[in-house]
Amino acid sequence: MTSLIPHRSFSHIVGFDDCPFSREHRGDVPVIGVIYSGLRLEGVVSGKVRRDGVNSTRELTRLVRESKFAAHLQLVMLQGVALAGFNVVDVPGLHAALGVPVLVVARHAPRPDAMRWALLERIPGGSRKWALVERLGPMEPLAGVYVQRMGLSREEAAEVICETSINGAIPEPIRTAHLIAGGIARGESSGRP
Repeated sequence: MTSLIPHRSFSHIVGFDDCPFSREHRGDVPVIGVIYSGLRLEGVVSGKVRRDGVNSTRELTRLVRESKFAAHLQLVMLQGVALAGFNVVDVPGLHAALGVPVLVVARHAPRPDAMRWALLERIPGGSRKWALVERLGPMEPLAGVYVQRMGLSREEAAEVICETSINGAIPEPIRTAHLIAGGIARGESSGRP
């Protein structure tokens, strides 16, 4: 039986990752966003979020809205649900603010108990941040990675991951953001996202 729900493809994607930082670092951490049209890198945006702060959703929204790519954007990809340590992204809020789906991707299975403990025991305002994580629901295995999604179906998420993961399991928008972020922070990129 054929589905009556129209199938969407996502050709204009922004992927975000944060720059690496030392354990001792306090203050702002650079965030890099890369914009892809299909498999072509179209542009880069950058901003800053506070380490363990609360401004990640607002900053990602600003970076997208103020960019020349905003009108064509169809999907936001995140390398995990938090930036700059535990600056947790309000994924439903980001989805509502931008009006496009959001896909959170992680290479490894999550450790929610460890995250919950860290947020509730070590991070100021951690209970609010943990509530954002819980609201999004658990990560699910999909297409060789783990995901959380807002505004797109499981099938659409699997398809976009497969279409954009040409150099391994991680989609190119996130992989490229990770490489650029590492190059900016350390002078050269290293490691896998």
